[in-house]
Amino acid sequence: MTVYTTMDSPLGRLLLVGEASATARGGTALASLSVPEQKRGAVVQEGWHEDADAFREIVAQLRSYFDGRLTCFDIEYVTSGSEFQQRVWKALETVPYGTTVSYGEVAARIGASRAAVRAVGTAIGANPLLVVRPCHRVIGATGALTGYAGGLERKRQLLDLENVPGGRPPGGGDLPS
Repeated sequence: MTVYTTMDSPLGRLLLVGEASATARGGTALASLSVPEQKRGAVVQEGWHEDADAFREIVAQLRSYFDGRLTCFDIEYVTSGSEFQQRVWKALETVPYGTTVSYGEVAARIGASRAAVRAVGTAIGANPLLVVRPCHRVIGATGALTGYAGGLERKRQLLDLENVPGGRPPGGGDLPS
């Protein structure tokens, strides 16, 4: 059964969607986390059940993250996406809090050629778990903020929250507005 809830956050009202899981902390595996006006974000469907209690553990972790007390989530996810998307998403999960990588670096981490950077970007854009699967930590090769389904302002907010040094990518340059 699909359950959902919403929560207020610095990014706006988040929509959390999940499935019951006997192995997940709190009993719910997260299938989607969407921000308002997100490209391809989830919307509540007929037959879903609102159940805030099912997300108590996940909401607690998100609140701790937004309060600056949590740097690594311990949330079970519902597996979805193609094999390629899952490889890309697994690579995103290895990008440490407070750091950034380029799309090319993600391609290299999964063993893809430089020609695959566009496909990597597409897979990152299809990430259904914004915030907890940190696609916001991926920036352009020049340090430009690019391609965030939740909007570039939210990407900047998340990087600022994580204290990315001076708002700069590794190597120094300013991140453009």
